[in-house]
Amino acid sequence: MSSLDTLRSGAAVGVDASLTPTYGPTASAGFGSPGTDSTVKRIDLNDALIRHPQSTFAMRAAGTHMRDAGIDDGDVMLVDRTLTPMHGHVVVAVVDSELVCRRLIKQGAVVKLQAAFSADVPDSMAADVVATDGEPIEIWGVVTTVIKSLLG
Repeated sequence: MSSLDTLRSGAAVGVDASLTPTYGPTASAGFGSPGTDSTVKRIDLNDALIRHPQSTFAMRAAGTHMRDAGIDDGDVMLVDRTLTPMHGHVVVAVVDSELVCRRLIKQGAVVKLQAAFSADVPDSMAADVVATDGEPIEIWGVVTTVIKSLLG
């Protein structure tokens, strides 16, 4: 077993370095040239995915209310609390003392949280949340990244 210091860049952690393929850290969706010389660099997911480390949190999605936005049940969402929520952003908001994930819609003076659901989700479970004078919407953070498992 190799120590972290002796692993070559791009190698899998916890695997014998001699067994790790020497391919680069990217994968072509088409047919790339195997003879292309490329520099292999380690990808730090913190650097690649998180702009504000002190205010970014990982949350797991629950339910299918945002499936049409590409967020499935069990996906990991990175939520940044320093970003200013804008129209069209997917956000995490506080609704009835619970955190919910919805798309922020601003149309003139109307502000609402809109679910992105298919017809198989009952309307009562995915109703839009509209801000009122008595109950403004509290945005907890902006979803910047969704991490999903393809192995299910």
